[in-house]
Amino acid sequence: MKPYARAERVSIQIQQAITELLSKKMQDPRMEMATISGVRMSPDLSLAYVYVTVFGGKKRIREALEGFQKSKGFIKKNIAPKLGLRIMPDLRFIHDDSFDEAARLDALIDAAPKGEDRDTGADIPDAPFGDPAE
Repeated sequence: MKPYARAERVSIQIQQAITELLSKKMQDPRMEMATISGVRMSPDLSLAYVYVTVFGGKKRIREALEGFQKSKGFIKKNIAPKLGLRIMPDLRFIHDDSFDEAARLDALIDAAPKGEDRDTGADIPDAPFGDPAE
């Protein structure tokens, strides 16, 4: 049995091809701060959901997604020969907000009180291991 499903192999190929294309041939300023964070394929390989991370506000995200949508034909034409598929999947570009969510959670964790137990107000020991009876 092969270690990866075909859809996963194709998604990795698409992600690598689009990332390479972004760094070498794409000159649209709307996509400058965009990164392909992942690709998920439909089971029949007819659709590729391309997750895009964009640094900036909502306006930058909207502009980058519009840029990808307008460049979809160019992207498909350039990556199709690298994939070796009989039918090139349709590309759907989706904003990946997982990095924004992770940054928000990090900020919440950093803002949380440290060093004392909420119930008793006692200091929490620094050592994560050890016998509590000692």
